Amino acid sequence: MSADLALRRDLVRRIAAGGALADPALRAAFEDVPRHLFVPYYYEAAPGGHVRLWGEDPDQGRRERWLTGAYADAPLGTRMRDGDLVSSSSQPSLMARMLEALDLRDGDRVLEIGAGTGYNAALLCHRLGEANVTTVDLDPEITESARTHLEAAGYHPAVMTGDGARGVPARAPFDKVVATCTVDSVPEDWPAQCGTGALILAPLATGLIRLRVAGPGRAEGRFLHTPAYFVPLRGTGSPPRGTPYTGGLPRESVTNELFRFLLELTAGSLDPYEAHALWRREQRPPRERFGVTVDGGAQWAWLDDPQGPYTWPLRDRPFSPGGR
Repeated sequence: MSADLALRRDLVRRIAAGGALADPALRAAFEDVPRHLFVPYYYEAAPGGHVRLWGEDPDQGRRERWLTGAYADAPLGTRMRDGDLVSSSSQPSLMARMLEALDLRDGDRVLEIGAGTGYNAALLCHRLGEANVTTVDLDPEITESARTHLEAAGYHPAVMTGDGARGVPARAPFDKVVATCTVDSVPEDWPAQCGTGALILAPLATGLIRLRVAGPGRAEGRFLHTPAYFVPLRGTGSPPRGTPYTGGLPRESVTNELFRFLLELTAGSLDPYEAHALWRREQRPPRERFGVTVDGGAQWAWLDDPQGPYTWPLRDRPFSPGGR
């Protein structure tokens, strides 16, 4: 057995032990698609910056370290610009949970927002066939790299360069849309390019919102329990927001991951003190109690009930809790 195959199988066992990959077809995808082909190099955090590991390193020990890291259940930074991470390969177990949440069926046409390394698109190709997979990214360097990786692994989906917030109308309609980058609100073009009953899954407010398209311009759904931290969607959308002042709030609340989620979700609608009062009053609600509704040009987040007393608009919010 080759070293990469042994590492791949071990990764799949660890993901399955964590409760994901119950779908045999998805498990087969993770077992068959070689992740190391999609990360010929990546960056590890190191004192004072990052160190680059790559598969062609002349040092055998560093090559082995690269290969082992490629099959760790961890995100891998794959592209840096001016010291900032602009692209990555997501944590495989999170990818597995997201793909399972899409409820993939044979024949589904899927749009992926954020091509990354191409690994997620390869998993989709394995499950659905390459003709049913479209992936888009704003950065031509990223799409060219993803296309090269996919070809090396034997997959040829539609890899498009463009603003992911606008979708890919030439390839619509889609049955599933999955974003691998964080959004502040749901781009209107995504549900518009889906048929009724389609699913949209996107990172929002440090969580994953899963929306069911109910008709033209309308979609609704709840957050999954899973936390999710991704790089922001670039292109059309809101400018970066600042960090709210949380001085005076209890430290155990400010550092609580679920409270940070609520701060992000209600940014611009509730100040941090109002958000904290709500959080305490509702007994620290988990993500699954929150949802999002898209209706024409309006979008709002809510707690428990889309028409209930706790709703917050998602657009034009001036700040973010940060901490990514």
